[in-house]
Amino acid sequence: MTTLEHTVPILKELIAFPTVSSDSNLALINYAAERLEAVGARVDVFKDDSGTKANLFATIGPDADGGIVLSGHSDVVPVEGQDWSRDPFDMWEDEGRLYGRGSCDMKGFIAAALAMAPRYAEAKLTRPVHFAFTYDEETGCLGAQALVKDLARYGFKPAVAIIGEPTEMRVIEGHKGCNEYTVEFDGVSGHGSLPDRAVNAVEYAVRYVSRLMSLREELVARAPEGSIFDPPHTTVSVGSLSGGVAHNVIPWHCGLEWEMRPVRPADADFVKSEMAAYVNRELLPAMRAVSDRANITTHVISEIGALEPVDESEAVRIVLELTGANGTDVVSFGTEAGLFQDLGISTVVCGPGSIDQAHKPNEFVSFDQLAKSIEMLDRLTDKLTAPAR
Repeated sequence: MTTLEHTVPILKELIAFPTVSSDSNLALINYAAERLEAVGARVDVFKDDSGTKANLFATIGPDADGGIVLSGHSDVVPVEGQDWSRDPFDMWEDEGRLYGRGSCDMKGFIAAALAMAPRYAEAKLTRPVHFAFTYDEETGCLGAQALVKDLARYGFKPAVAIIGEPTEMRVIEGHKGCNEYTVEFDGVSGHGSLPDRAVNAVEYAVRYVSRLMSLREELVARAPEGSIFDPPHTTVSVGSLSGGVAHNVIPWHCGLEWEMRPVRPADADFVKSEMAAYVNRELLPAMRAVSDRANITTHVISEIGALEPVDESEAVRIVLELTGANGTDVVSFGTEAGLFQDLGISTVVCGPGSIDQAHKPNEFVSFDQLAKSIEMLDRLTDKLTAPAR
């Protein structure tokens, strides 16, 4: 059986790759590809248009339908401005915990999957196991959106996907969607003493945010009866607002980043239609009364669907058996799971570590959690070697 002895050194090497979403992940992908190719896996690496980011998809076992995907994202969030005790890209151990950026979100699961690869390669698999490692999950699931298009071109179709996000090894059958938007406000610059002759981009962005916040209150009242989520309603959150250069210069440009976590598609449609109507009815006419050059442009960064609980889920059934859990749960944070589900792949989320540690300084995964993920993946061998039906 694969043990922590095999997995911890791999995790240390993965953490040493500073795969912040703004930077390249190619070194990590190449490392994973080399490990998988060394045990006979068939590996494909798909680069993005820039050539600096890549997804990996690898297979051990027959080229056949019905495989099981072990999926994780390779990117991590930034560490700037956080108070780390030590170098966040040099893993350290302390009191049963492994510390480092990405240790739980989600290089711990990737390390366990890579550690299991030799075990799978030695077994006589009747059902393929696939490894899917993506880029830029933290900035809109961009890599997974590209990967699912590539998967659709393969001559086989996986049946199950296990997304190893940190769930404390709970079996997650559902989560909210995640929509991310960037809105650009283009106004007209001017002297601070003559505001009527300019179009203050920041002020119009603030009015936009105010309308978003009023919709947030309306979304609370729209919570579906019996909603299984916490909070039970669709949420809206502003991530950043930036513009302006000086106290006395009216800003000509402002950028706004915001997200929405829909409980149901109708809520997303409601928010988008209300904001579009507000822009066209209130903001743009006022801006263009001063200058017809003024504009508001919305960029859709991602609109990732929810993981929808289903009555009969092969993925849930398998992972319940592998973990020994006696029930499932849902979470409010988003993952790449909905993209796999949209391909018709039965999908579940289950991985080591707690989301409470993700994105924080001194992020960690415990030895206990990592061991449980290894045990789950080791037990998966029986599913992959079972006689074909």
